[in-house]
Amino acid sequence: MHGHGHRFNPEKADKLLSDERRKSIDIERVMDLMSLKSSDVIADFGAGNGFFSVPFAEQVDKVLAIDIEPKMLELLKEHAEAKNLTNIDYVESDLQDIALDHELADKGIIAFVMHEIPNMEVALNEFKRIIKKGGSLIIIDWEAVESESGPPVHERIASSDLGDFLKRQGYEPHLEHLNEAVYLIKIHF
Repeated sequence: MHGHGHRFNPEKADKLLSDERRKSIDIERVMDLMSLKSSDVIADFGAGNGFFSVPFAEQVDKVLAIDIEPKMLELLKEHAEAKNLTNIDYVESDLQDIALDHELADKGIIAFVMHEIPNMEVALNEFKRIIKKGGSLIIIDWEAVESESGPPVHERIASSDLGDFLKRQGYEPHLEHLNEAVYLIKIHF
């Protein structure tokens, strides 16, 4: 189960925040599934330009926005500053060796990034290291079906494959679909 190492092109960043994506992904639903509390610290693994980080920062104590691409973090910062949000920590890092201490976050999210990670097992252990025991991780990714937006099907990880991978790692994945092309899996640490 290896990703294909295709990295997202920052020039497409505007598309990420498009209304179409907002319509197709119900952020409120994602927040409900994460059971966000105002005292939470949330790690956004592969935060990009803040599609999730910014709305989360409006609800929780702190967001750790982790991305390998400094341009994305700059865009995220602009987006946050426009809303006067000062509770986001910007962490430039890849996801297989994350530049953060242990047990900093109550919960984590990794959205549309898992299929890009070369070694998911290593990354998952890093997420587990950063999220406190008893915390949870939400994985959102593209279902392996043709759809208008998103990467080509051969680069996607089917929800059943990711679920099987997580079970082999000792987790109990809870799966649901946010729409026909996007699924969400929740695991507990």
